[in-house]
Amino acid sequence: MTTGTREMRFLLADPEGRILRALAARVPRSIRSNHLTAIGLIGAAGAGTAYALTTYKPAWLWVASAMLVLNWLGDSLDGTLARVRGTQRPKYGYYLDHVVDAFSTSMIGLGIGLSPYVDLGLALGLVVVYLALSINVYLESTVFGVFKISYGRIGPTEVRLLLIALNTLVGFWPSPTSLVANWTLGVILACMIALFVGRFARNLYRLAKLEPQRFRWWEPEGKP
Repeated sequence: MTTGTREMRFLLADPEGRILRALAARVPRSIRSNHLTAIGLIGAAGAGTAYALTTYKPAWLWVASAMLVLNWLGDSLDGTLARVRGTQRPKYGYYLDHVVDAFSTSMIGLGIGLSPYVDLGLALGLVVVYLALSINVYLESTVFGVFKISYGRIGPTEVRLLLIALNTLVGFWPSPTSLVANWTLGVILACMIALFVGRFARNLYRLAKLEPQRFRWWEPEGKP
C-alpha cells in the first residue's frame, strides 16, 4: 500500500505542531501513544455525552468544551509523541488514526444532534458526508500516492476551536439559536456534498486517463 506524502494545509498547522512537539517532549516515558489515543476517545465520548445532556441543562456546554480539549490532546498528541520518540507506527498508527477519527466524529456529531440547538437529521448528515470525505482521502492516498490532510484550510483543530467558541457564545447568550445553527449546518452540508461529488468526479477522470483500458466498465469483458 502506498503511504503517500502528507501535505498539512490547515490554518493552525504550524503553531499547533510546535505546541504538540513541546508537549510531547515533556510526556513521561511510561505514557505511550496508545494511552493518548485512548484519552482522545474518552474526550470524544465525553463531548458527545455532554452535548446530549444540554437538553436538560445548558451548563453542560462547558463540559463539552473541556472534553473537546481532552479529545484534541489525545487525538493530536499521540502521533507527535511517536514521531518525537522515533517510534512511529506507519501502518498500525495510520489505520488506528482513521478508526479513532471516525468514532470521534460520530460520537461528537451524534451528541450535537441530540442537543436542543441542532436538528438530528442535519447532524447525522454531516457525520455521514464527513466520513465519506475521510474515506475518499484514504483512497486517494492509496491510489494516487499523494494526498492532503484536508480539502481546505479548516481541519479538526480549527473545528474544535469553532465548537468551543460557539459553546461559549451560547453559554453567555442562551437565546434561541436553533434557526441560525440549522441554517448554518445546512449550508455547510450542501458545500460538503458538492465538494465530495466534485472530488469523486475528478478522481474518476484521473483514473480514466491513467488506465483507460480498464476504466471502461460498461463494455463487455474481452471486447477490444
